[in-house]
Amino acid sequence: MKVCVLGLWHLGTVTAACLASGGHEVVGLDFDAATIQDLQAGKPPLFEPGLGELVAQGLLERRLSFTTDAAAALAEAEIVWVAYDTPVDDDDRADVDFVIERVRRLFPHLRDGMLVLVSSQVPVGTTGRLEREYAESRPERKVSFACLPENLRLGKAISVFTRPDRVVAGVRSEQDTGRIRALFRPFTERIEWMTVESAEMTKHALNAFLALSITFANEIAALCEQVGADAKEVERGLKSEDRIGPKAYLAPGTAFAGGTLARDIAFLTAVGSARGLPNHLLAAVRMSNDAHRLWVGRTLVSLLGQAAGKNIAVWGLTYKPGTDTLRRSGSVELCRWLAGQGARVTAHDPAVRTLPGDLAREMTLCGTPLAALAGAEALVVATEWPEYRMVQPGEVLSIMAVPVVVDPNRFLVGTLGSDRRIRYAAVGYRSPGDNRVPHDL
Repeated sequence: MKVCVLGLWHLGTVTAACLASGGHEVVGLDFDAATIQDLQAGKPPLFEPGLGELVAQGLLERRLSFTTDAAAALAEAEIVWVAYDTPVDDDDRADVDFVIERVRRLFPHLRDGMLVLVSSQVPVGTTGRLEREYAESRPERKVSFACLPENLRLGKAISVFTRPDRVVAGVRSEQDTGRIRALFRPFTERIEWMTVESAEMTKHALNAFLALSITFANEIAALCEQVGADAKEVERGLKSEDRIGPKAYLAPGTAFAGGTLARDIAFLTAVGSARGLPNHLLAAVRMSNDAHRLWVGRTLVSLLGQAAGKNIAVWGLTYKPGTDTLRRSGSVELCRWLAGQGARVTAHDPAVRTLPGDLAREMTLCGTPLAALAGAEALVVATEWPEYRMVQPGEVLSIMAVPVVVDPNRFLVGTLGSDRRIRYAAVGYRSPGDNRVPHDL
């Protein structure tokens, strides 16, 4: 099929490259000339494992091209896939108009019979809004709109797109189901069909449920710390219950960072507020998560007495492993907090070579994990890069001034957490001074 993908950051570039790898003819469209120039040279706008190679393959095979020219991009396209990553501010408010304005630019170029798929992270009702606006502006043309909620994950985006558990599709007609089925034939036949509005709500509800699960697990973990229980053992007890199951999102650890989950909580609470419906549970999710963001800081203070004047190492700065994205990173928020408390912060991240100017003034970036530990009085494991599991307890003991490790998600429980000479703390892990490793972790 001939497809135009609109918006070429993470979601759009992954979508375009994966569709081309599945045999479709894809034109990537973005109105930012610098982004297009880089993509034409095979350089994606951000790091995602395997994405650079997939873009290069698509260019080489001539199944993938990029342009800023909307008329050229839509000249032969059967489907337009709207894949902008919706901008979100620091209060988790999405700039939906950013997406809508760019879709409107396509209206003069859409032809009879084209299908517009909306995957950008926008509130329920947005697809219908675009549908109505187009019908009013071009009543003589028949263009259909559908919703394919974004389902990618940073660091695993290509595998999620090409081998999805399922695809959720909101459609208006049987004809659209046939085209979407053909679009996904190289990747999956499992498509959950529903109305457009139900598909939009499914995305909101899914992220809200994941956010709720995270905050529930962390509130239980906080209670475990107070009563001598181990939250990881409680997690195992919950997941062995048939009504919950082993894949439940119930691992105690860090708070979820702002962005995807917080945005959908905000979307749903806004819908409720606009219609006079109270959302007590959803409103409490953000409050609980914001409170849990302070766990690392509270734990460091309890272990060190204070943060001011202390040398604190931080392993991992990116939003998550497998990406170089720093925006909305919980680790970056922690480093800023530590610097504000008067701590001296040294950090390492395998995907970060230089720091933005404001961060560089608040911390020191080191070339290796061990270099960041020199003279440190505490280590915080903030982003779970696999190479950190290669560091052995003896190396840490020889270089740190005080062997204190704060590892919220127990990522290094099998290495640094297993040595009794290291004071090891994790969310819901009995007490900061108890190094005992629970079985079956």
